[in-house]
Amino acid sequence: MKKISIIGAGSFGTALSVVLGHAGYSVKLWAREKEIVDGINKNKKNPAYITDVLLPESVHAESDLNFTASEGDLVLFATPSHAIRTLAESVKGDIKKESVIVSVAKGIEQDTFMTPSQVLAEVFEGNILEDQIGVLSGPSHAEEVSKFKPTTVVAAAYSKRIARIIQKVFMTPMFRVYTNNDIIGVEIGGAVKNIMAIAAGVLDGADFGDNAKAALITRGLHEMKRMGTLMGASRDTFSGLTGMGDLIVTCTSKHSRNRYVGYRIGQGELLKDITDSMNMIAEGIKTTHSVSQWAQRNDVEMPITNAVKNVLFEDMDPKNAIYELMTRNPKEEVLI
Repeated sequence: MKKISIIGAGSFGTALSVVLGHAGYSVKLWAREKEIVDGINKNKKNPAYITDVLLPESVHAESDLNFTASEGDLVLFATPSHAIRTLAESVKGDIKKESVIVSVAKGIEQDTFMTPSQVLAEVFEGNILEDQIGVLSGPSHAEEVSKFKPTTVVAAAYSKRIARIIQKVFMTPMFRVYTNNDIIGVEIGGAVKNIMAIAAGVLDGADFGDNAKAALITRGLHEMKRMGTLMGASRDTFSGLTGMGDLIVTCTSKHSRNRYVGYRIGQGELLKDITDSMNMIAEGIKTTHSVSQWAQRNDVEMPITNAVKNVLFEDMDPKNAIYELMTRNPKEEVLI
């Protein structure tokens, strides 16, 4: 592996280009926006995302999506999850047949309820083997990754060989990578934790206190496990970095865009006004819709997810949503 192609020059794509560039790889970083491409190539800085970080000389921005995809020994999809299918379809004829495909997206596709790796496997069927597809996930805010603050994540894939390749490519002294063969569990954890981060932000914005947040994180983990195990994941995965680890950081960090959305809702702002003012996408918004739809169709109880859905899309007052959660029928704490 010498050449890395990154599809998406948002915060995390840019941060990983810094990690990989400093690790000695030749990195092509695709961006849709001309000003981002020009800014990176002229000034070695992304003018829109993590703007204070200098990119290494080995990182070159590209505006040609198909060319970028065709160059990589490893092709990394660092786009919002809802964009993966369209972008993958655009480049499926360009990617080298031996390339490793990696997703860092965190979400669930609407209607199909597929994870990002499942979307990639479906789109690339006949061009790329499923065994060549993997994911990288865990508690890893781009703002800290790009500044070489200690970060630990998980590489998961449909084959152990590909998981180990991803581990080897991304591993640096400040970016530690573990492997895991439970790719579905890793992706479910990464998706559901964004819903819980919105809820955590609502609690903070409405000043509901630390007791409430502790309960939210704990019961949020329960919902994550419930969904994951029904989709074939290992329960143990959710006790690790891509479950509890990612849940903690996303629910508590100032860098979490999902928590930020929730915080402003808790302060009384409207979702449309919040999203219109942001240049980054909070994956948890679309994921809430997908996961709540999945839970309803499969008759799975996910009360926090349902409460977030009601607040985001049904204009429910956050205080009423909390009241409904707190006054549900008494239950025994059953841990799965």
